[in-house]
Amino acid sequence: MNDIAELCQFIVGQLRAQGIPDERYAALLARIRTDEDGTPGSWARELTEEGDRLAAREKHLEACQFYTMARFPYPDGAARRTAQERGLAAFDAWRRTAPVPISPLDVPLPEGRVRCWTTGLAADPPRPLLIFLGGIVSTKEQWAPLLGQMAALGMAGLVTELPGVGENTLPYDADSWTMLPRLIDAVGPAADTAATYVVALSFSGHLALRAAPEDSRIKGIVGAGTPVLDFFTDTAWQRKLPRITADTLARLTRTPVDLLPDILPGWALTATHLQAVRAATGHVTSRRDEIVPYADAQLLRRHLRGLRTVEHDDVHGSPRHLTETRLWTFLTLLRMRGVHGPERTALHRALLEERSRKRAQEAAA
Repeated sequence: MNDIAELCQFIVGQLRAQGIPDERYAALLARIRTDEDGTPGSWARELTEEGDRLAAREKHLEACQFYTMARFPYPDGAARRTAQERGLAAFDAWRRTAPVPISPLDVPLPEGRVRCWTTGLAADPPRPLLIFLGGIVSTKEQWAPLLGQMAALGMAGLVTELPGVGENTLPYDADSWTMLPRLIDAVGPAADTAATYVVALSFSGHLALRAAPEDSRIKGIVGAGTPVLDFFTDTAWQRKLPRITADTLARLTRTPVDLLPDILPGWALTATHLQAVRAATGHVTSRRDEIVPYADAQLLRRHLRGLRTVEHDDVHGSPRHLTETRLWTFLTLLRMRGVHGPERTALHRALLEERSRKRAQEAAA
């Protein structure tokens, strides 16, 4: 079982990233007493029942959000597996009336299957491809509503999960980076894959940086909280990891927690590897990141050519700066592509307004 206080601590960033206001979930989290599988007052049961109430009112996207909370950090029993299944069904119901067409894409591979949500494939002419990947605890359904914003940028969008997360049945190991080139292959002529960009959050940023020198089609990567070297090699840091992070990594890598320090060093990206990255890069750094050491962000700044960066005084994922991060990410993508015009102007203006709002908010605190 997970610690309830830790679950509540780390779910907040996931909720805010989906645009769920604090007052919408605070009382619900406050009445959760246990993480026993499916018992009254338990994490999965309380949150699933809230999802059920929303689904009964045909608020399918909101229902999906609460089902996704219920399966957090991963399905470890019947109640969380049920929540994940209901979340998938709720999202499927919502996407059929979504503002942009959203279609599934299944990519069968020898080691398993990658399932994706897509928009803008098979446009004429083909659009540049934007792949969006979450981290080790987030499903593609959390991020797929962003497909509308990807379409507004004039790009074909594809949202999927890291190996082992959600519906992705691939193993998560040091070779997981090969998933990206194979996804690009699977899209094929349905998009301009010679101009592929990747938004890769947390651990997926590591995967994207590992793949970039091997696949010249990857023209740009925007990451956030990316583990690079010290995360994988610093055993003292690993001993201080939140239990949720360690347990999730152990599950995804199919390795006992106490043996993670034996396998993780083989994942580290060296200065030599980073210097071989030719793709344009951007990175969001949280100075108080409790999961990824600050030294990894410093390594990126030293060795990635032309790295664009933004830094927040925040914890992993910068949950207090999500609007700014989202605006900066999409603006950075347009800059990488050399795109000018009203979309870029509007994003730049919105980013300046958000930063001004945050400064005023902090001054008043």
